[in-house]
Amino acid sequence: MNRPEFQKLIKTLSGAGRHYDIEKIESAYEYARNLHAGQFRASGEEYITHPIAVANLVASLGLDTDSICAALLHDVVEDCGERASLEEIRDLFGAATAELVDGLTKLVQIHFEDREGQNIENLRKMFLAMNRDIRVIFIKLCDRLHNMRTLSAKPEEKQRMTALETMNVYAPLAHRLGMQKIKQELETLSLSYLDPIGYREVQTHIEAKYGENIDFVENIRSQISDRLAEAGYKVTLEGRVKSVYSIYRKMFEQNKSFDEIYDFYALRVITETELECYAVLGIIHDMYNSVPGRFKDYISTPKPNMYQSLHTTVIGRDGVPFEVQIRTWKMHQIAEYGIAAHWKYKTGVQSKAEIDEKLQWISKLVEIEDEEIDPEEFMRSLKIDIFHDETFVFTPKGDVITLPQGSTVIDFAYAIHSAVGNKMTGAKINGMICPIDTVPQNGEIVEIITSNSSKGPSRDWLKLVRTAEARNKIRSWFKKEKRAENIEVGKAEIERELKKYGVPYTEAQKSDVLGAVASRLGIQSVEDLYNTVGYGGLTASRLSGKLRDEFDRTVRQSANAPAEPISVEQVDTKPSKRRSADGVIVDGLEGCSVKFAKCCNPLPGDRIIGFITKGFGISVHKCDCPNVARLRENSASMDRFVSAYWQTRVTASNDLFEAYLQVFAGDSLSLIADITSALADMKIVLHQINMRKEGTETVVSLVISCKNLDHLNSIQSRLRQISDVSRVVRGYTR
Repeated sequence: MNRPEFQKLIKTLSGAGRHYDIEKIESAYEYARNLHAGQFRASGEEYITHPIAVANLVASLGLDTDSICAALLHDVVEDCGERASLEEIRDLFGAATAELVDGLTKLVQIHFEDREGQNIENLRKMFLAMNRDIRVIFIKLCDRLHNMRTLSAKPEEKQRMTALETMNVYAPLAHRLGMQKIKQELETLSLSYLDPIGYREVQTHIEAKYGENIDFVENIRSQISDRLAEAGYKVTLEGRVKSVYSIYRKMFEQNKSFDEIYDFYALRVITETELECYAVLGIIHDMYNSVPGRFKDYISTPKPNMYQSLHTTVIGRDGVPFEVQIRTWKMHQIAEYGIAAHWKYKTGVQSKAEIDEKLQWISKLVEIEDEEIDPEEFMRSLKIDIFHDETFVFTPKGDVITLPQGSTVIDFAYAIHSAVGNKMTGAKINGMICPIDTVPQNGEIVEIITSNSSKGPSRDWLKLVRTAEARNKIRSWFKKEKRAENIEVGKAEIERELKKYGVPYTEAQKSDVLGAVASRLGIQSVEDLYNTVGYGGLTASRLSGKLRDEFDRTVRQSANAPAEPISVEQVDTKPSKRRSADGVIVDGLEGCSVKFAKCCNPLPGDRIIGFITKGFGISVHKCDCPNVARLRENSASMDRFVSAYWQTRVTASNDLFEAYLQVFAGDSLSLIADITSALADMKIVLHQINMRKEGTETVVSLVISCKNLDHLNSIQSRLRQISDVSRVVRGYTR
């Protein structure tokens, strides 16, 4: 017997007015139900309830039969791998459904050196699948939305991890695709787990303010409706209150008080034509006083996610400000569903060519070289190119080029065409010559000066550009045009790295080390490895650990001798494995105890160094510890420094380490109570707390337990939100 949730899905599809292959969808449901039999969610519900819920969300977007089948089947390969395969799904439900399921399946059967690498590879796989078929991300967003709606059943640590990933990846993706309804719900749900205190505070403010002006939106709607009816316009008016997350961002990130948020109330006016949008705008400005600087025309200049609307903020007759958004029905459909509106509304909302043009950013993201991509580089590109605010810049012909904020005129040149960037010799902004590292601002006109005699881009440009597109095109030019030069540059960089290890090596040993590293990276030869490093296709941070591992295995073992003393300047974060204790590996010594220096309390994520103490083993300090700087001044102490680094397992574990913080604040009777309450809410162990006066400031010293540097940063961020706190700094014990 079919579950009620599935019967609801079939009823929705039958009444949708579009052709769905109900028999195929029912077969997919039966297949998934049988495979998931005996599996349960953390809430205790049968697992099949999740795929059905995702399928209902997918159906609400108006997606097709294959998408709904993929939603029902999206977990079978990952969770029932021994009984299900993509080949079987392809045979039973067709190639299109199988491709969608493949794009939604995580890389669970491949070994990765670390968890970060696995997470990034899963993201890359998803983006590659999106590039082939955008429906993959629609289904994935529905999957994530249902997981967030039911996240309360998970353990607290899992809640925070999932909410953080949702806030950092999936909500911005929904925004980039124009899917505002899903984006806003993902943000609000994530916030409720990441900062429950801040979430409740904003929610309380909203409820109180709405209670004070409970009839305000309806009164405004009535006033505008009557006036537009008199003018002969048939419109739809919708009132709303700004979302919790939107207000939270303005209060906590822009440091605004609740009373400074002018668009708390908003009215949406939906017209029949674009011309009517501007006419309605004129009438509203005639009815109310507008707030200077608060008008935005996204109709003439749409956002990259296709959003179009007129925004203006005006003052109501009782002195309360409110925002008005004016758009057509077509614009409204795109604002709510983004690219997905193409499937939901088959009345020419977007042509295939328009959709392909709007999705070029995905293609640019997956323009990957043959070599293994650096995970740090991938995430940096993701955050800048996809999730960052945009700058709109004009070409001399009036075309709009959209760039991430902070992009230079070099990024602009490569956004036009790789040939323009490669031949660039200079640039003008608004007719004036400017340096090539200039960052153009919204609305400026940029002209690129080119020359056929140009020798091509400079390697220094890689340090100036912000977008992955420009960086990849510059690297591609060097890869093709400067191979001999790349090899020399790469060889010099690698040899500098090898010299840091303090052990002499032969050419044969070097060849063995580099050959093994190239093989691990999937690079054909040592010469190709030099070339890759030379043109920037592989960063030093990505190469360092692998070089050190192979050097340790090939050279140090055969040398059978301790390393030469390493100075502080030479310390790397990943030296060879010799001795470990408490998650720290120190280089070159056996049988010594390892302890953390109390003067600086190093944490996983800090760059660290070991110092051989007299009679107490090795003391591990932060590299920037004042005591390390003092010891460096004594030449007799230099040979007692040894390199040290954290074991990989520690950075991903729940081990706790002591940290010292200083909270600076004004006079406040409740300061200690506020601090201890905030720490208790975050489940932070407090070992010691002291308070003293420094001039007009109160300084509270804390000794707490935390997992690593990122954890400490999040604790500091939360403490900074306490009233009267001016700053929170990591200090050194006295």
